[in-house]
Amino acid sequence: MSLAPYNSKRDFSRTREPKGETEAGTDGAALSFVVQKHDARRLHYDFRLELDGVLLSWAVTRGPSLVPAEKRLAVHVEDHPLAYGSFEGTIPKGEYGGGTVIVWDRGTWTPVGDPKRGLAKGHLEFTLDGEKLSGLWHLVRIKGKPGEKRENWLLMKGEDAAARAADAPDILEERPESVASGRLIADVEQEAPGWSSKTGPIPPKSRARAASPATAKRKAAKSTSGPLPDMPLMLATRVRTAPSGEAWVHEIKFDGYRLQPRLQDRRATLLTRGGLDWTARFGPAIREALIGLPAESAILDGEVVVEGSGGASDFSALQADLSAERTDRFVLYLFDLLYLDGEDLRPLPLSERKARLEALLADAPPVLRLSATFEEEGAMVLRHACRLSLEGVISKKRSAPYRNGRSRDWVKSRCAERQELVVCGYVPSTTGRDAIGSLVMGYYQDGALVHAGRVGTGYSQTVARDLIERLKPLRRKTSPFKARLPAEAERDVVFVAPELVAEVEFRGWTGDGHLRHAAFRGLREDKPAKDVAREARAEAPKAPSSTVRLTHPDRIYWPDAGVTKAGLADYYAQVWRWMAPFVVNRPLALLRCPEGIEGQCFFQKHAWRGASKAIRLVGDPTDADGAALLSILDLDGLIGLVQAGVLEIHPWGATLEAIEQPDQMIFDLDPGEGVSWQEIIAAAGEVRARLSALGLASFVKTSGGKGLHVVAPLRPGADWSAVKPFTKAIADEMARDAPERFVSTISKAKRTGRILVDYLRNGRGNTAVAPYSTRARPGAAVSMPLDWSELTPEIGPAYFTVLNAPARLAAQERDPWADFRDAAVPLPEPKGRGRRRR
Repeated sequence: MSLAPYNSKRDFSRTREPKGETEAGTDGAALSFVVQKHDARRLHYDFRLELDGVLLSWAVTRGPSLVPAEKRLAVHVEDHPLAYGSFEGTIPKGEYGGGTVIVWDRGTWTPVGDPKRGLAKGHLEFTLDGEKLSGLWHLVRIKGKPGEKRENWLLMKGEDAAARAADAPDILEERPESVASGRLIADVEQEAPGWSSKTGPIPPKSRARAASPATAKRKAAKSTSGPLPDMPLMLATRVRTAPSGEAWVHEIKFDGYRLQPRLQDRRATLLTRGGLDWTARFGPAIREALIGLPAESAILDGEVVVEGSGGASDFSALQADLSAERTDRFVLYLFDLLYLDGEDLRPLPLSERKARLEALLADAPPVLRLSATFEEEGAMVLRHACRLSLEGVISKKRSAPYRNGRSRDWVKSRCAERQELVVCGYVPSTTGRDAIGSLVMGYYQDGALVHAGRVGTGYSQTVARDLIERLKPLRRKTSPFKARLPAEAERDVVFVAPELVAEVEFRGWTGDGHLRHAAFRGLREDKPAKDVAREARAEAPKAPSSTVRLTHPDRIYWPDAGVTKAGLADYYAQVWRWMAPFVVNRPLALLRCPEGIEGQCFFQKHAWRGASKAIRLVGDPTDADGAALLSILDLDGLIGLVQAGVLEIHPWGATLEAIEQPDQMIFDLDPGEGVSWQEIIAAAGEVRARLSALGLASFVKTSGGKGLHVVAPLRPGADWSAVKPFTKAIADEMARDAPERFVSTISKAKRTGRILVDYLRNGRGNTAVAPYSTRARPGAAVSMPLDWSELTPEIGPAYFTVLNAPARLAAQERDPWADFRDAAVPLPEPKGRGRRRR
């Protein structure tokens, strides 16, 4: 605990605040607390607890509440000196915290348990004995994001005799005065140095006539206290490609819920696109942050999202959090400002509205974020978004006003097909009770429902159970579709009233008007079912199909991501043309998880009873009496592996035709604890440089786990006994040249803070996960080939998944590994290595 930050932020020749000096506590003495009401750039309450000779401090945006259900955002700020607990007066404009301060409450506090341990764990429990606040209280830290500078907590009243009901008087309104002097903020602000947080410096002769903050607030309220105007949202028109030219700016299209935040009378409301009030659904942090903005009234435009591990917005994760009533991951991105303190901003050009919005959000907590604007060519912004498997781009005319409804001043271009569809029925799961196996979808055309096919993947276990509960009351005996469904399409279907709307991602439409390669993304409760029409018109390119029949296609392999057996087969059909050269006609080691990642998993190198006939068995020439090796020749073989619950495919580094002569070598960069992603990227670059110096091309891919794989193609010729020592020499060199960064031995004890350069994948019978193969880990990540230019902080080792990888592949202009085989050369002679090993 230090007062250095406190002192560094203040010029004590200009402010009467006490200088920071740590004071020794008195053994056995009661610890003090103080709550100071602080009318600075915006009104808030500073909550301070004495500990170890300083005042631990939090800025509580809306002040403490005696209602246990009300969680108040408390931003942890610098420690203050104990003498600050009696400070009451004004802080000059331009100084840190410039404004008016009164001592709103004071007394003693008693920690429940060890307070230092509570602070470290992020849950401080204590009792207060003050003039206004008493009883049990809690301070709970909110989990922050990497790079966040502020530490956000929640201040909550405990359930006890001092608590109040929600409809009881608000203690802040009931007791606004100082407990030290009995004065209000409006009284104290007249003191020297004579500065009002609303009017600025007050000349000595005019101080008596100057408007106090309270008066200024009353005047502002008089002009804006009527109901906020109705301002319908502006909607984007869909286009195939992002526009270019200086007239346009571009923003990333978020994958969340579009909302209109409305602020008035210290109350914040979040309205959906359809006008529903969803304020309570997104928890207290967003609401508290909006109330803390420096505005009396405002209407904004934005989107609430949940960001996945890679930092991209994830609608499925948003849905899962809403289903679980989890509120700690919500972030509100704001991209427009329609109304501010009585002024209609819609006629202004976008560039000016955006500048006003940026100023409004200048000091907002991280839960509120400004949507970034890109001025590069639209095609380049869209291409970059698609390479990251984002949803797409919104392009906007910088000079355009804000218009009601759909307009061509805003256009949206997507990386993957998305479609809102009506849920018209479901097929119960064949593997779990009270869960759906697939949804039957439709859309309206000329007032009638048209069948769009089934969607059988994308449901986490929680979402699947939630869906069945929501659909049960809607069950009906007859089909809601205008046309009679074919017998196969109607098999096992439970029809429901067409009231729920779902968002689906897919690769296009089939010739007969059904979805191809579709995955559920979540319910769209902000749109009426009657408004759902077919948007995308393009037919999907034909993907290869398999003749292998899946049993229990709705078995969930990845419960958290909702990826089923059918969903995995669908994924492999989409990536097959890129994946085939790396898995066909090679010995395979397989990780099987027949019940999914939460069941038993085991490695398999040889045949098992009941294996698909599409899986080929090949004898090992060095082990004539041993069990046959496994291999595949086509997509049927790969889907046969899916049917058997194979979740990871690990091929040998040689083909069956030249099984003793590897055609590639691989370096698996496996980070120890404490190694950053940027360090892993640098390590991959170093491997690349060393291989290049030896005349070898190299290619990079994510592992789908924790690290990166650098792979060098070889022209078959050298055998395993040459390739493995060659890779070992490179790994040993890296460890010898930079022992603080690299190790080449497998021992985990030596790996903390270092990267293991694993060369052992290059021995006979040793394997590494195949490009595009899934990993049997939460999230359904895949091992994704990249271009070297894509190694940036935006893409982590498990960024690409079964659900987002097809969008990347469909959008990429060129396969980054297209030249893999053409780049192969014979294994070089290890020139000069003998001298370095002496």
